[in-house]
Amino acid sequence: MKRTSLWTAYGFLLPALSLLLVFTIFPIFVGAALSFFCYNAVTPPVFVGLGNFKAIFSDHTALIALRNSIFYLAVVPILQLLSILLALLLNEEIKAFRVIRMLFYIPVITSIVVVAVAWKWVLAEDGLLNGALVSLHVVRSPIHWLTDPSLALWSVMMVTLWKGLGYYMVIYLAGLQGIDPQYEEAARLDGAGPISVFRYVTFPLLKPVVAFCTIISSIAAIKVFAEVYVMTSGGPLLSTTTAVYYLYDLFMNRLQLGYASALGVVLAIIIGALSYLNYRFFREGGFESYA
Repeated sequence: MKRTSLWTAYGFLLPALSLLLVFTIFPIFVGAALSFFCYNAVTPPVFVGLGNFKAIFSDHTALIALRNSIFYLAVVPILQLLSILLALLLNEEIKAFRVIRMLFYIPVITSIVVVAVAWKWVLAEDGLLNGALVSLHVVRSPIHWLTDPSLALWSVMMVTLWKGLGYYMVIYLAGLQGIDPQYEEAARLDGAGPISVFRYVTFPLLKPVVAFCTIISSIAAIKVFAEVYVMTSGGPLLSTTTAVYYLYDLFMNRLQLGYASALGVVLAIIIGALSYLNYRFFREGGFESYA
């Protein structure tokens, strides 16, 4: 009977596992193997060993793209902090708060392309934001949000922050509502204030959720593509060219399939290392372990 149940379970899992194998696992191995070849999809592949990897670290554009992707991680702590604060403020069963939660979650279910196009219009030199700032005499002339190399990446990061805020807020709300209220009540009875309750009771119990959100948001930040593709196309002057956008350009426009695969492998190593460091950081107590 148990063996029959086991095969039944595998039977239900087979369609999903087949899709995972064909569209995820198989491409990973093919891409990793392709990174050791020079291949342009027209001529036969030529084995170059580690040549593609060496070329990455002498490629000015690749280094800028990797730097921009690492810098994009600056959005993660801001996003997590705002999401936690928002979840704490809205963690009450009040009808008005339910409406506010829904409003914050609308960007999450909106297509990233739609969001990027809308924000590209808002941040244009003659767009809504500049029009409002000039009309209110906050600035004398329009700000070049997407065409100034010193502002463009920050502007794209702001869109990522705006879209992701509601998603992580909901996860933190679920984490907060999963905490037994008796722990916080006991701390208050002992004389602890709101800040002490959060620091010594709520946050330690919420730490697994924080670790999860930090890891997935870090991965999403490193892999950012759609916002860059729609809003700036990597410009101006490569200031918003990220590793994934450059990989796309190499693969789809320049047909440097082997080189693009090598960049993908490097990016995967960075993501793996970053995820491991985040996991170790939260497992060992975060900042408290360094106090």
